[in-house]
Amino acid sequence: GFIACETIVICAGQWSKEIGRKAGIVIPLQSVEHQYLITEPCGAPRNLPTLRDPDRLIYYKEEVGGLVMGGYEPNPIPFALDGIPDGFHFSLLESRFDHFEKIIEQALIRTPVLATAGVKTLINGPESFTPDGNFILGEAPEARNVFVGCGFNAFGIASGGGAGWALAQWILAAEPPMDLWPVDIRRFSSSPHGEDAFVRERTLEAYAKHYTMAWPHEEYESARPRKTSRLYTTLAAKGACFGSKLGWERPNWFARPGSLPKDIYSYGRQNWFDSVGEEHRAARERVVLFDQSSFAKFEVRGRGAEVALDYLCAGDVTRAPGRIAYTQMLNARGGIECDLTVSRFAPDLYFIVTGTGFRTHDLAWMRCNLPAGVEAEIIDVTEQYGCLSLMGPRAREVLRGVTGADVSSEAFPFGACREIEVAGVRLRALRITYVGELGFELHVPAGGIEGVYATLTQAGEAQGIADAGYRAIESLRLEKAYRAWGLDIGADTTPDEAGLGFAVRKDLSRGFLGRDALVEKRKAPLARKLAIFTVDDPEIVLLGRETIIRNGGAVGWLTSGGWGYTIGTNIGLGYVRSANGVTDEFLAEGDYRLEVAGEEVPARFRARPLYDPTGSRPRS
Repeated sequence: GFIACETIVICAGQWSKEIGRKAGIVIPLQSVEHQYLITEPCGAPRNLPTLRDPDRLIYYKEEVGGLVMGGYEPNPIPFALDGIPDGFHFSLLESRFDHFEKIIEQALIRTPVLATAGVKTLINGPESFTPDGNFILGEAPEARNVFVGCGFNAFGIASGGGAGWALAQWILAAEPPMDLWPVDIRRFSSSPHGEDAFVRERTLEAYAKHYTMAWPHEEYESARPRKTSRLYTTLAAKGACFGSKLGWERPNWFARPGSLPKDIYSYGRQNWFDSVGEEHRAARERVVLFDQSSFAKFEVRGRGAEVALDYLCAGDVTRAPGRIAYTQMLNARGGIECDLTVSRFAPDLYFIVTGTGFRTHDLAWMRCNLPAGVEAEIIDVTEQYGCLSLMGPRAREVLRGVTGADVSSEAFPFGACREIEVAGVRLRALRITYVGELGFELHVPAGGIEGVYATLTQAGEAQGIADAGYRAIESLRLEKAYRAWGLDIGADTTPDEAGLGFAVRKDLSRGFLGRDALVEKRKAPLARKLAIFTVDDPEIVLLGRETIIRNGGAVGWLTSGGWGYTIGTNIGLGYVRSANGVTDEFLAEGDYRLEVAGEEVPARFRARPLYDPTGSRPRS
């Protein structure tokens, strides 16, 4: 029969997917056959630590004087493609010695004792894995008070205690106790993660990469292409090398004529470095087009739209129609849950744009925290609009040539939004930038984006227009020290720590989510603060996660790193911490080094972005 309860927690291992499906909840799991052998006693000490040899894809642990040896073969076998059989409980599968042979061969090289140790058994049992190799935790976005904890990818024993504690705290506080984004169930989406074929293919690839080298900027290759903008074929013909985000194909960079649009991975400068440099310079000196159709887009409609967003947003969204607010949404601890733009097109209509990968998270956050009784509806319109970002000092000249609207700085200032017509298509134009140049985000009804793209491309020929991708966006935003949610900011960082206090409304008398925590934290010195660092040596490659050393002591790590093509140096963003408080003076007085690939290299603290520190170019 039915059991009434306030909270449901799905922690059913490989059965979680089917249980969730009964409630309309997407839990992307695929069970995989995982094998390990157990030897007879062979002299292994009882206190032998767990051993891993990722180069050989194998692991060991002690077992009553013998060894357990298993591994992650590159050709895994999925289990139960048609569903887990009824009655399959506490059961094992038939051993596959032939499939395990390659793992054994590698283990014999590392531990020759296996050649003489007797084998007790080869165990084959199903283990649930996820499409990105991280476990799944948190409140399901499809239903309130339904929580999930599963998909531990064979490290459930190691993670179980902490995951259980975090999930319990999440249930009690109605939000996670810390930034858990890498394992948050809201990192997935019903499309493609609700599709069995996609989940199977991607999870098998993730399993095969469990112990392989994790390359910088590495992309998954399986189950692609899955979701594409209408410009996919056009951009592919022009040399686009695509990456994948939440199932969307997105142009990362464009290969030069005669070059192969394919990433070649390394820990040095990768093969796309020069091509991205050309795209970067085109944005700084001329004009470029970015296809950002994968942006997550929402409309907030209704008489209570302003009231709803005034509570959800830390910034002031009560401005008149025709204006944009760059704002954060905060949790009860004052941490940044969402980082987005809110454009007001009418008294009862707001248009919200956020990152591709945050679609499920941000929508769930808004809906879960919508004030009770407010007449407002939040609608996901992501697929209804494509997006072309026209960026660069000549962007206005290009747009002026294809629309009858007045796009002068006086009529269409920075931070404004308008409906204009291009190529016979009515679209939403946002005067905003994430690359630090004059620019317009053009949100085009999906059916019209090909015509608008062709018109802009033709009109921009005289201005030297070029296509550009997300790798160029990354280098451009680093030169401006623009923050990225999930890297530089997140649920544990406040706007003040991140240097985003300017985006918080000045008048704190109106209550908004996270206000009280923010006000309370402002009474004490900042325990950490985001800082900008540069490393001039071009042979150094900053990737993020490098340790920040101040006056000989570790004080934090980089959250982002990359190369600034305009300023000609490595750029890193990261938080400097101090129990006594971090001020601008504290930052400026330090002597800094970064630990890069195990070696300390000199670094310079920068009080302001090196490129256009006054922000005049986007407002030109």
